[in-house]
Amino acid sequence: MTALSESVGDVVAEREYHLSRDTLVRYAGASGDFNPIHYRDDVALSVGLEGVLAHGMLTMGVAVQPVVDWLGTRGTVVDYSVRFTRPVLVDPVDGATVTVVAKLAVVDEEGARIDLTVSAAGATVLGKAQVRVALTAP
Repeated sequence: MTALSESVGDVVAEREYHLSRDTLVRYAGASGDFNPIHYRDDVALSVGLEGVLAHGMLTMGVAVQPVVDWLGTRGTVVDYSVRFTRPVLVDPVDGATVTVVAKLAVVDEEGARIDLTVSAAGATVLGKAQVRVALTAP
């Protein structure tokens, strides 16, 4: 296993992602998830939502990317889990900003665990977001 220069408790990555309605349409095309709550306000409001929501899997996907970038060629992601705690509302004009902070939580013989804090509009949107990585031997 390769040694990490970071210590438990260190923030290893931080990033903000801007999501627009265009982002949602592109993601729908790529994923095949064309549920209209992800692009039509009238439909979202008719089912009791506050407005158009980002796809949960899009939010989950952008949240892990800073860890993948930090890890680089030093290893691989072997497990990733989250709890969806709050939807990301995407304003038709301003969009939404998803903020990700990745902190090294555990280093052991199997690799490391990175804990993610993922928020939008000042509220946590993914809970218990944890990424398990295996480090590659030098």
